[in-house]
Amino acid sequence: MPVSALMNWSGGKDSALALYYALRAPSYQVSHLLTSINAHYQRVSMHGVRVALLEAQAQRIGLPLATLALPESPSMEEYERLMHDALAPLQAQGVSQAIFGDIYLEDLRAYREQQLARVGLGGVFPLWQRPVADLLREFLDLGFQAVVVCVNEQHLDASFCGRLLDADFLRDLPPGVDPCGENGEYHSFVFDAPYFSSPIPFVRGEIVRRTYPSPTPGTPEAGFWYCDLLPA
Repeated sequence: MPVSALMNWSGGKDSALALYYALRAPSYQVSHLLTSINAHYQRVSMHGVRVALLEAQAQRIGLPLATLALPESPSMEEYERLMHDALAPLQAQGVSQAIFGDIYLEDLRAYREQQLARVGLGGVFPLWQRPVADLLREFLDLGFQAVVVCVNEQHLDASFCGRLLDADFLRDLPPGVDPCGENGEYHSFVFDAPYFSSPIPFVRGEIVRRTYPSPTPGTPEAGFWYCDLLPA
């Protein structure tokens, strides 16, 4: 019998491709999507995508959406408490596994597994250690469509923000930038997928720059460019 699993859903390409594999795996029954959102702005954490578009994804996938509402700048202790509070009721409903789109960051995987163990959940990583360029090409070949909604200006300039995630985007990436943005170089919003009931219409809005305090004292603030997407 398949075990019940939740999908840690960012709305971007990696979680979308990981869900593709999870839905095809006979050993798992995906029961929920779980997404972290900024409670003040009502947008997907780090991605900056409006909750209305996140809900449109869940409707087209046909899975219930659970959200983890986070304050603007939560401490690690606060984040872990809120995550525990979000996972515990899902675990009580029979969910035993949590699926992630991580590819190769060992420390991040170890942290996730540590937090999951606190509520008795296991971690599933369908994309783990797959070649990143191959993953992005597979993503495109399968018919996924996505738009870049956030770029880290330490790696990419503002011109990459708002672009379609396609072969031209991959070709134009500067040397040293991970094709899948695994180091946080960019984030995306998937507006069509093989398991969507229909594509999600949207309109590109303004592109804005935001800064965040650096986690390392004495170093400059981190700057990011965001492309606002408006439901059409």
